[in-house]
Amino acid sequence: MTFRSYKKALLLRIGILLIFLVALAFAISRGNAYYIIPTCLLSAWSFNYLYTFCVRRFNAIDDFFEAVKYRDFSRWYPEKNGTGDILALHRGFNEVNRTVKEINSEKERQYLYLQKILEMVDVGIMAYDRETGNVLWDNESLRKHLDIPSVKNVRFISSRKPDLFRDIFEKDHSRETSVTVEAGQQKNKMLVSNAVFHVGENTFKLVVLQNIEDTLNQNESEAWKKLLSVMTHEIMNSIAPISSLAETLKSNVQMAIDHPDEYPLEMEDMRMGIESIKKRSEGLMKFAKTYRSLNKVTSLNKTRVTLYELFRNIDKLMSPSLQAKKIKVDYRTEPQDLEARIDTYLIEQVLINLILNSVDACEGRDDARIIISAERHLNGNAVIRVTDNGKGIPEEVIDNVFVPFFSTKKKGSGIGLSLCKQIMLLHEGRIQIRSVEGEGTTTSLIF
Repeated sequence: MTFRSYKKALLLRIGILLIFLVALAFAISRGNAYYIIPTCLLSAWSFNYLYTFCVRRFNAIDDFFEAVKYRDFSRWYPEKNGTGDILALHRGFNEVNRTVKEINSEKERQYLYLQKILEMVDVGIMAYDRETGNVLWDNESLRKHLDIPSVKNVRFISSRKPDLFRDIFEKDHSRETSVTVEAGQQKNKMLVSNAVFHVGENTFKLVVLQNIEDTLNQNESEAWKKLLSVMTHEIMNSIAPISSLAETLKSNVQMAIDHPDEYPLEMEDMRMGIESIKKRSEGLMKFAKTYRSLNKVTSLNKTRVTLYELFRNIDKLMSPSLQAKKIKVDYRTEPQDLEARIDTYLIEQVLINLILNSVDACEGRDDARIIISAERHLNGNAVIRVTDNGKGIPEEVIDNVFVPFFSTKKKGSGIGLSLCKQIMLLHEGRIQIRSVEGEGTTTSLIF
């Protein structure tokens, strides 16, 4: 709008000047002195009128640009005294100054806000010029972690603590690196990373330092707690069926002692029961040894086992506790002589885990049923499936069931399935779960 009115005023003045110049030329061509003098004066006046009009605006613009050059946005141009077009120009200048001051004020607020945040975080931060060593920014956390005063140039650290300067500032830590830093009388583990960035022609280096000593100590403590939780969980899973079977055998022996005629003692049942307890106890011992060094295990004690026999051993062990909970169990093997090369003790541990999960899932169902089946997979090897008609697993959490310490049970430790997966990986196999909420779950062990 200001430019449009300026253009109209400029064209008007140019038009007036042209008219008087034409009149002056006409008067000169006629040689009439009475017309030449007035038209000459009017032409000079109109030229001065145009020149003054342009110069005033150029002076105002030049003055504004001079203020911008020296970043002086505090000037205020009068908006009441003067011609309309100059006042419009002044209003535009004042609007620019006001906008720039608001932007600067906002940047200053953001800077102070960022400054307060960086001072409050427990992460040490320093940015400095790589060429001159001048410190652009550092915070209190970095000075505390490195036990140094506030410095204006990193060369000060180089002269006072050359080893620290070399390890933290000179070495490349484009990837996070763990460094031991001696600060005061203590040595702490620090996580160091850095990045190089450019501002104009200057190159700066940003160093980020985080004290991870306390975090490592806390994680180590949590790891021990979780290890104890895992061991307790797996030991209880094995002890529960052993205890139940032992209780059944004890009851049978006591009844045979009290009423030998009515309840004769079946020695074969006793032998098989004691054999099951012996095998599971040995399996528990082997599990404890294997878990203790699970990360070092490169080979297993594999033997070729008939899965029918494997299921018989599991049935002897789990039958008393499952019958007590009125859960029907069906074992199926097709073909009957199907074999697999496995570590029997560890796979028994996996099956016990899966059966106990199915027992929990079937809680409250009158027609609770678990099917443990074995068949030949498409790859020619065996696959074992544990299927139940329990409550199933919600779709939104089924992807997390193998994550260590993730559990949908109120009292679950979240390590049973993750341990099953690790054992299957040691067998170079896979474990898969398919579940429909409200209908049941099928877990497959694919060798």
